Amino acid sequence: MPDHARSTAPAVQAQLDRLWALSPGADLLGLERITRLLARLGDPQHRLPPVFHVAGTNGKGSTCAYLRAGLEAAGYRVHVYTSPHLVRFNERIRVAGRLITDEALAPLLARVLDAGGDIGASFFEVTTAAAFLAFAEKPADACVIEVGLGGRLDATNVLRPVVTGIAQLGIDHQQFLGDTIEAIAGEKAGIARAGVPLVTMAYPPNVRAVVDAVARTRGAPVLIEGRDWWVEGTPPRYRDTAGALTLAPPRLPGAHQRRNLGLATAMLRAQGTLPLPDSALVAAGAQARWPARMQRLADGPLTALLPAGSAVWLDGGHNAAAAGAVRAAIVEAGGDAPLWLVLGMLANKDADAMLAALAPVAAGLVAVPVEGHAHHPPAALAEAGLARDLSASAAPGVGAALHRIAAHCPGGANVLILGSLYLAGSVLAANDELPD
Repeated sequence: MPDHARSTAPAVQAQLDRLWALSPGADLLGLERITRLLARLGDPQHRLPPVFHVAGTNGKGSTCAYLRAGLEAAGYRVHVYTSPHLVRFNERIRVAGRLITDEALAPLLARVLDAGGDIGASFFEVTTAAAFLAFAEKPADACVIEVGLGGRLDATNVLRPVVTGIAQLGIDHQQFLGDTIEAIAGEKAGIARAGVPLVTMAYPPNVRAVVDAVARTRGAPVLIEGRDWWVEGTPPRYRDTAGALTLAPPRLPGAHQRRNLGLATAMLRAQGTLPLPDSALVAAGAQARWPARMQRLADGPLTALLPAGSAVWLDGGHNAAAAGAVRAAIVEAGGDAPLWLVLGMLANKDADAMLAALAPVAAGLVAVPVEGHAHHPPAALAEAGLARDLSASAAPGVGAALHRIAAHCPGGANVLILGSLYLAGSVLAANDELPD
């Protein structure tokens, strides 16, 4: 769906306006446009430091955060490309450890648009080209690159990585990737490269067979959770053929984050280009930060709307697999106060699957819109919540939702805001917690 990126920097906004005027305004898959665009820019993708490439339905962003943390703990400078952004477009492009500045971003976007304005490249393809150009022109030791959509035909899949990884798989983006988990797995596995290790989580046999078949066709050795690497326990104990490590507990909450940390650790160990001491691998979990993934909000304008003793958690989860992980994480977090959901979802997401996973552990639901995007009507979400025996209503925004929850729970509440990364971004901005 359209990204509607905005910037408070006039020079950056001018280029974003150009981009929207020139691009098709929708997600597109295929490598022809990005290949032509990069060729006009001198093929910067061939001048990047060693690349760590991560796909998946859920958890790929967190895995990238752990990769970055491990590499930086070893003293390496790391470029990072992730999507979408939450509050500021700049969050997508981290150059040698720092978010790209507005002063660097505006001319970079201008160069890409000047070179390829006639190609009809999508928003994501232009952003990808800009990131690769920035990374090629600033020295660093490694690149961590998150796949945008799918894998096989994603704009990032023009790279030659030193290792690839696939995080949790689930049903999402069916209009692009297929209606079955097997079809989606095949698209994600398309990042496999000949002779490059492909590290995966444990999948059901039908999914694993698809990933194995794609990897075999492409000549990529596969390292599978539960066969070639393991992570279990608290603190996480990781092991593979190189030996065992007790990792620092991940800063990000939830059992699913221990597996994401395990995947990153396996990727770092599988590549042979950048040496990493065990101390860096051990430290990665505690040092990684990744906003809006079971993030407990700090004191701020939004959290102040709730009674003392309340806790507000924020997660961008928007599909059934994410809902299951979030449910486990919120139960693990504990607390005696009742759990209330604040839910806003894009129109193309499966709201029933989210509610099926979360309603059994919740006391109530307040549904909200996702401003600026096509979304499920809050009244319809509230009706679905009532059908699942929740105390449910609709509100015009998150602030109003928190006021309503405060009235229901004068003694305090646990609040989980979720359903969309766009919603999560607006929450962070409203609570004065800009990602850095």
